[in-house]
Amino acid sequence: MVESRKLALYPGTFDPITLGHLDLVRRTLCIFDEIVIGIARNTSKSTTFSVGQRLVMLNNSLAETGLTPFTKVDVFDGLTVEFAAGIEASAIVRGIRAIADFEAEFQMTLMNRNLKNRIETVFLMPSEQYSYVSSSLVKEIAGLGGDVSNLVTPCVLSALKEHFSQD
Repeated sequence: MVESRKLALYPGTFDPITLGHLDLVRRTLCIFDEIVIGIARNTSKSTTFSVGQRLVMLNNSLAETGLTPFTKVDVFDGLTVEFAAGIEASAIVRGIRAIADFEAEFQMTLMNRNLKNRIETVFLMPSEQYSYVSSSLVKEIAGLGGDVSNLVTPCVLSALKEHFSQD
């Protein structure tokens, strides 16, 4: 019997990628053989960084943290579950930091299951040191001149400094 490799999709806007996101990538690789990190192009969220900038930051952050083997970064449009099916992922990975995250993710999981019931959703909690970290908070702190160097990789820190020095 030939064993198939298990592929997971970790979707998000990653605006920007944080050490909390990278923590979830590490945790996912303990369960799955490979992971595609999908950057959502069309989203209802307005983003600070372009898709191209987020793609560069994500690839550089994966390289800086040694997570490039068994990971691939891709950009997608449309429904996450359709993208997951198209890349033959067996699961969608979602990070849960608090109860509020769970409520929104639970509803999305049920809808995804309705659309493609063969694709599971796996919820992972970040390490305690990242449980409060979000891209929004990182951008807010960086925009006000605060130190976020313990929350992002060096390449993201550089991009944040450059972005907020232009304002």
